Amino acid sequence: MLEKLALTSTPIADLIARRWSPRAIDPDQPVSREQVLALLEAARWAPSCFGDQPWRYLVWDRFRDAAAWQQAFECLAEGNQIWVRNAPVLLLSVAAPHFGHNNKPNRWAQYDTGAASENLCLQAAALGLAAHQMGGFDPDKVKAAFNIPADHICMAMIAVGHPGPVEVLTDALREKEQAPRERKPLAQIAFDGRWEQRFPLA
Repeated sequence: MLEKLALTSTPIADLIARRWSPRAIDPDQPVSREQVLALLEAARWAPSCFGDQPWRYLVWDRFRDAAAWQQAFECLAEGNQIWVRNAPVLLLSVAAPHFGHNNKPNRWAQYDTGAASENLCLQAAALGLAAHQMGGFDPDKVKAAFNIPADHICMAMIAVGHPGPVEVLTDALREKEQAPRERKPLAQIAFDGRWEQRFPLA
């Protein structure tokens, strides 16, 4: 797997530094059922408002049900299809919009579903798997194809597989894959006590 450790301004946990979103995936190596279960179990233990756990995941495994996987694949944007065709597993994260205990709107459902998906991606990194979340898909198409309740919110498709050589990618994607990772500086995202008041970094 291509290592792309985060260049952090202060030390962070190794697993977080190692997690990134590869596109180069081995098309011939399946993800085991035990590995998929570990990803889902990691998502299950994410925090959520009232412990409601509003996340739901649909899982499609190309090696177990190629037709269903293909149907999910066809919901992706063309730009994602170019590289996702190699991924043995696709998942869809979905947010349930109402609390289970009182059926009132849960305005934190999407936030909590994102937290669960980050747990899933960190677990993938711990297992040496590639996991790449995508917003480029047609939520209406995937809802219709897989009978997802109309009020539920399709959040992200996640491609999962074993890392592959960058040669499986097009030239343009290979360049992106090998480019350095970048993030906004802390000064742009962290404020001290009030909006846009610089957080002291020393």
